[in-house]
Amino acid sequence: MNERIVVTHSESETRLLGESIAAGLAPGDVVILIGELGLGKTVLARGIARGLGVDPEEVHSPTFTLVNQYRGRVPVHHVDLYRIDRESDLDELGLEEILGGEGIAVVEWGERLGPYRVGSCVEVRFQDRGGDERAILIRDLRHSIR
Repeated sequence: MNERIVVTHSESETRLLGESIAAGLAPGDVVILIGELGLGKTVLARGIARGLGVDPEEVHSPTFTLVNQYRGRVPVHHVDLYRIDRESDLDELGLEEILGGEGIAVVEWGERLGPYRVGSCVEVRFQDRGGDERAILIRDLRHSIR
């Protein structure tokens, strides 16, 4: 397991961190984002998408649709589980095709994945440090570290 903590002080730093994470991703990878509301999960997802060749202006929180797909160098699936209350709600999202599929999945509120939680992932945890400062813990839990 590879682990590091990065402290960001602005949205642009968080977005750039997302781009750097994207550089180490490959088709089939899953990125799980965990943190309270307003800490930058969607900003980081936007950076990851940009790093994978997606126009960042296209990337919006999929809170109401729950899953958005973007075309980049590989398909990028952006999943937001904020509105998921029951594990049975997950069954309707097609997660079995998205997680570990041909694209890259970025899952906000990934702690709500329940039985769909994959052990082989990049887990990103956000911690508020006041103001715009965030401590972001990145744990690479993929079986084959690249």
